[in-house]
Order: sequence, then C-alpha cells, then structure tokens
Amino acid sequence: MEKLPKINIIYEDNHLIVIKKPANIASCPDSSNDLDLFTILKDYLKKKYHKPGNVYLGLVHRLDRPTEGIMVYAKTSKAAERISKQIANNDFKKTYYAVVEGITKKEDTLTDYLYKNEKTNTSYINKEKGKLSILTYTTISTKDNLSLVKINLKTGRHHQIRVQFSSRNYPLYGDHKYNKKYLNDNKTELALIAKELSFYHPTTKELLHFEIPLPKKYPYTLF
Repeated sequence: MEKLPKINIIYEDNHLIVIKKPANIASCPDSSNDLDLFTILKDYLKKKYHKPGNVYLGLVHRLDRPTEGIMVYAKTSKAAERISKQIANNDFKKTYYAVVEGITKKEDTLTDYLYKNEKTNTSYINKEKGKLSILTYTTISTKDNLSLVKINLKTGRHHQIRVQFSSRNYPLYGDHKYNKKYLNDNKTELALIAKELSFYHPTTKELLHFEIPLPKKYPYTLF
C-alpha cells in the first residue's frame, strides 16, 4: 500500500471517530481504486490498538470526493446503527459553506427533484424521475461577483448543493462537473466545505457539535 497521509482527527472515543476530510480524497473505496479515507482510518485503528485481525469501521455518511469537511465514522456496529437512525430521522445536522458565482439572495429555500445518472456520476433536475431535494441557504457575504453562502440540507441527494445552485445560474466556484468555467480545469478546488456537524452521541445521548474554520485560501479569503 502507498504511504498513508496524515489524518486530522477532531474527536475520538470508543464508539466513534470524527475527522476533517481533505478535499479530493474519497470517503470510502470506489471504482477508481484510489486510496480512500475509510482504508486510511482502518489502518490507523489497526496500528493504534494493535489489532491483529480485521478492524470494524462503520461508514454512516459520505462527502463527495472534492468536498472537504467534517465526517464521522463509527467504531462499533451499535454506534453505526444509532447514528444511521439519526440520519434517517433528520437528527444528524450538517452545515455547509460554499462560494458560488453571482450575487445570491439574502436567504432562500431551493426545492427540486434530482435524478442521478449512474453512468456519468452526475445528477440533474427531473420532476418525473427525481427525488425531492430541499435546501435552505443564507448569504454571508458577497464580493467580486462571488457569494459566500451557508447551507442547510433538508435532504441528502447526490451532488445536491452543486446541482441546485448551478441550475439557478449560481454554480460553485471550482466545480468541475457543473460549472462550465472549470470543466477542463483539474487544478482549481471546489469551494464547498462541510463546516459544522451536530448529532447525539450513540451511547451517552449527549449532543455533540463540531465546527472547523473556513480554509485560509482563495476564494474563502475574499470574505
């Protein structure tokens, strides 16, 4: 296996591990066979706790490969089950920040029906075939025809934030799939971060809240 990159662990106990996912790494193994966070974390746990056999790690949610931000993985099957239940009941709260092209409204609710094309790994609006997709956002600041928006997802669809904003002519900065400006650009990073995460601890029931700062890089530094 290639050398494992250092992981940024925000919180860890016997039941779960919360990390800051870097941009441009998959949350779990996929068809690319590139090194992924799930594999990295399993190796970390195996070495830290000197486990000779297979290490349990539960994948309860994902972030798109180009998206950075807070993720939680479960260290026991019971924790995975209980966190997954919170996700199903909408008790698992993720807050995203994104930089989009154009000047957005002060606040708005976006409602669409999104359909995923498995062959191209893209989603688009299709009222007949798509699944109900809802998000709300607040504009934090605007500058140079760019807007920094705070986003709360009401549903968790494939590429939801990216598709809903691009369909309204507010494509995300650096989006290689939905922003025409970056379709052939492999260097510019997507300006989308899962900045906050809140959920109830699977055993203590304590409300946990995690938050990370915006990256100190363009275009976030505009704001």
